[in-house]
Order: sequence, then structure tokens, then C-alpha cells
Amino acid sequence: MSQPTTPTARSRRELTAWRNAVFVVFIMSGLAIATWVARIPGVRDDLGLGKDPSAVGLLILGMSIGAISGLALSSPVLVRFGPHKGMVGALGIASVGIALLGVGATLLHSVPAVAIGLILVGFGNGMVDVMMNVEGTAVEREIGKTLMPLMHACFSLGTVIGAGIGAAAAALHVAVAWHLLGIAVVIVVVTLVAVRFIPREAELGDELEGKPSLPFGRRLRTALAVWADWRLILIGVVMLGMAFGEGSANDWIALAVVDGHGQQNSTGAVVFGFFVAAMTLGRVLGGPIVDRIGRVAAIRITAGMGAAGLVMFIVGGPLWVVVIGTVLWGFGVSLGFPLGMSAAADGAENPAARVSAVAIIGYCAFLVGPPLIGFLGKEFGLLNALYLILVLLIASFLAAPSVRPVAERRAPAAAVSEAR
Repeated sequence: MSQPTTPTARSRRELTAWRNAVFVVFIMSGLAIATWVARIPGVRDDLGLGKDPSAVGLLILGMSIGAISGLALSSPVLVRFGPHKGMVGALGIASVGIALLGVGATLLHSVPAVAIGLILVGFGNGMVDVMMNVEGTAVEREIGKTLMPLMHACFSLGTVIGAGIGAAAAALHVAVAWHLLGIAVVIVVVTLVAVRFIPREAELGDELEGKPSLPFGRRLRTALAVWADWRLILIGVVMLGMAFGEGSANDWIALAVVDGHGQQNSTGAVVFGFFVAAMTLGRVLGGPIVDRIGRVAAIRITAGMGAAGLVMFIVGGPLWVVVIGTVLWGFGVSLGFPLGMSAAADGAENPAARVSAVAIIGYCAFLVGPPLIGFLGKEFGLLNALYLILVLLIASFLAAPSVRPVAERRAPAAAVSEAR
């Protein structure tokens, strides 16, 4: 019977190729999200939805419903097909949704077509989010270095690329349809190339010869058992606030700058670009900083920065105040998701099930937050609705001790035991 390949059997070149392939998948996922986000004002104008934020919020709700469905199906799809077919299929579905979104807005002027496109985008990204994070923690364990912040920096890099292309397309008056169709093709082609460098592993769901098949009931019980861990739930609280802040920014910063602060559509896309650039920089620098000050301090400092930036963005004034607030907001929510992933997988059994659980919490916040902000914006104004994020960032600050590494938790206990 063949066994899964052990970490020592892989060469440095193979590990590097695996890591880089996962980087690319994260980039493609970020590109898919930002391509839609950067063109929200253009899609709204093509559909003639006016200035009512609840109309866009309702469309975003469709994307959230699709994503939650994708999250629910991600684990069985991963087990059945493995990360190769799973990630290609998921990003393929998202690409079809992006193409339909563009055609529905520009050529058909059809709200139902755009809604279906958003459901597909959400469904595909929901599935690939769990798959790529499980794959990311696997390569992180085998390489033996902290990589998850950098993995999520790649997602942010994808959003920076998407925001930049979107801003340029809006400024050059490129039709939404042609822009989105081109991006859809790029995502499919690049993903097909990248997954060739990801190794096949029995524990990650790949179909290998001689792989033992566990009964479905046992797999289900194992997956559900992790929800009884209160530390995992508190890690989820950290990710809830950070992901809510990130997701709401992704879908509402451009419109808030246009409708709330009276700027042009292209300016809204540029300000959104500042947000994702700050997130990317925070995640690139995050690893060394976390190694120096620890996960708990990193979460508390960034949550404080996010809260300060959010207040500056809402209160506004000159455009430079809004931009600085946006940058602080981006730094503030940059580390919560990747550090939560690492904390969930740290020193515990069933890391894939634990990572999937916190990914579901974080991603649900990422998706449910934007439509909720839209509905609150209709009642209280879009900028005032953003105060909800402030409350959740405070919750993340308070739950920060849950992300402390298991080794650090065990050390004091061992010291007490020896003292006795």
C-alpha cells in the first residue's frame, strides 16, 4: 500500500514550487474579488440602480449566499476531488460568474443576470477560500516557516492588481463587459498552470492509490468535533471582526468615497487601491513583526490602528484625511485572518478541520458584512453604517489572547508543574 509522501522526501525545489503555486492561487482569488469590487460604480450605472445603497447591497447578498453555499460544500468537494480538481473547478466557476456579471451589466442591462453572476462568483470563491487556506497551512508545516501572512499578502496583491486594472479601465472608459471577460480568461489559464506544481496528498483529499477510505459518518463527526473547542471559537471572533472589516471595505469603500465624500468614480477606485495596498504591505511585513512582538500584541495593535483609521474615514474632511484613514483601516485588518489560520492549525490534531472551521467563520463575516452595511446604510447613511465595524474590531481586540501559540500556553503550565 502506498503512503502519502513525507516532508523529508521532497526537495527544496519541489517545496518552493508548491509554495509558489499556492501563492498564485491566492493571487487569482484576490483578483477575482477586486475585479468586481473596483467596477461596482460602473455596474451600478449600467444597471441604472441610482444612488440607493440597498440596491447594490441586495446584489451583494446574492454573492454572499453563493459563497456560503460554496463554503458548505468545500470540505466534501476537497475530500472527493482533491485540491487540484477542486481549486481549478472553483476558480473556473468564479470566472464564469465574472464573465456573466460583465455581460449582464453592460450588454444585457439585466439585474437577474448580474445577480446570477455574483452568486457564481461567490460560490467559486467560497470553495477556493477554504481549499487554498488548507493547502497553505500544509505547505507552511512542511517548509517549517510562518507563511500564512505572506499567503494572504498574495491575496491582497491580487486585489491590488484587480483594483489597479479596474481604476485604469474606469478612467479609460473601458466597458465593464470587456474588462471582466478578459480577467475571467486570465484566471482560468493561470490557475490551470499553477496547480500542476501542487503535490497530491492523501490527507488533503487527493485520490491516491491505496488511500484508506474513512466512513462518511466518521469524517463528519471529526469535522464537527472541533466546534466544541472554545479557543477555536475565540479565534473565530478575532477573524470575525477583521474579516468583517475587510469584506465591508472591499465592497463599500469605492461607493462611500463617491456617494459619502462626493468624489468621482475613478477616485473611488483609487482610494480602494490604497486600502488593498496597505493590506498587502501589512501582510508582507507581518511575519517578521509577529515573530518579534507575538501574535497577541500584533492583533491588538492592528485592531487599534483599524479603529482609528475607520473613524478618520467616516468623519472625513479633506481627501487626504480619508486616504490616511483608509490606509490605517487596511493595516488594521491585514493580519487577523492569516494569524487566525495559523493559530487554528497550531499544535492540534485535525488541522484541516480546524482551519476549515475558522475559515467558515471569517469568510461568512467577509460576505455577510457588506450586504448588512448596505441595509444599514439605507436607514442611517452609508458612512454611519460603518460604525458597526468599529464594534467588531473592539471584539477582535478583546479576543486576541486566543491566538497565542500553543507552545507558549504550555510553557507556563510546565513551569508551574516543575515548581510544585
